[in-house]
Amino acid sequence: MSRGYNLLFVLVTFLVLVAAVTAQGNRGSNNGGGRRPRFGFYGNRCRNVESIVKSVVESHVRSIPANAPGILRMHFHDCFVRGCDGSVLLAGNTSERTAVPNRSLRGFEVIEEAKTRLEKACPRTVSCADILTLAARDAVVLTGGQRWEVPLGRLDGRISQASDVNLPGPSDSVAKQKQDFAAKTLNTLDLVTLVGGHTIGTAGCGLVRGRFFNFNGTGQPDPSIDPSFVPLIQAQCPQNGGTRVELDEGSVGRFDTSFLRKVTSSRVVLQSDLVLWRDPETRVIIERLLGLRRPSLRFGAEFGKSMIKMSLIEVKTGLADGEIRRVCSAIN
Repeated sequence: MSRGYNLLFVLVTFLVLVAAVTAQGNRGSNNGGGRRPRFGFYGNRCRNVESIVKSVVESHVRSIPANAPGILRMHFHDCFVRGCDGSVLLAGNTSERTAVPNRSLRGFEVIEEAKTRLEKACPRTVSCADILTLAARDAVVLTGGQRWEVPLGRLDGRISQASDVNLPGPSDSVAKQKQDFAAKTLNTLDLVTLVGGHTIGTAGCGLVRGRFFNFNGTGQPDPSIDPSFVPLIQAQCPQNGGTRVELDEGSVGRFDTSFLRKVTSSRVVLQSDLVLWRDPETRVIIERLLGLRRPSLRFGAEFGKSMIKMSLIEVKTGLADGEIRRVCSAIN
């Protein structure tokens, strides 16, 4: 009995040790292969991660309101190129930041400041990709949008190439937009809802001037635009001047459904936005988001759902293709 008991004890002890090592390996894999984004990911390892990011974003948005749409746009541009891995934050002569669509991005200093503060509070714990994702949510909330919970646990990518940047364009057809979003596992509801984020922010005059002065080489404005809207934009973006124009004229600083209502009346500056009202499928979604058709959809809630889906595009979960950067503008 004594000998059998001892053998049993040794076996049990061995199995316990194996289980302990395996558990430790799994915990370690939260910084590697076993890491998966989830709510409450950081737990006690960085309990104040959300409050720190929010504090930094709030300070910068109060100082420069344009940082709110800037951060939201940056998150979109990050996720649509190599996934939500913070690759858009990397600096370099040929990095994503140098691609034409990204040269007007703003808010890099906001993410870097949040990273600096988090490195002091929780060294080598929170990824830049997670910081950008949280900052985008906070930017929406600070402009009046509805809050949503953000799953965390992304790793930062090590690759950032301007040649990889191929984003949806301001003149894209609905079919092209649907195709681009579907390629990122986003459906048509996500497409329309996320485009609704144009309720804050501006567009460069170079992107819109042609529609208001010489549409398709006709020498005339796009006939589908509300005629009373044309002179307003022509004044802000004259043929030989102007810089930027509001995407949601008169309500650019407020996250609401005002932009979608302007889509229904053809008072938007981007052709890719206007065409959403002509397509039967996207038109129905706009009507539901505005409460014009049943069953209605709540824009704030749907925007949060779509942002969560977008934030999980091609996330990095293993050390083979990801890391926790020390600074957001450079790989370790």
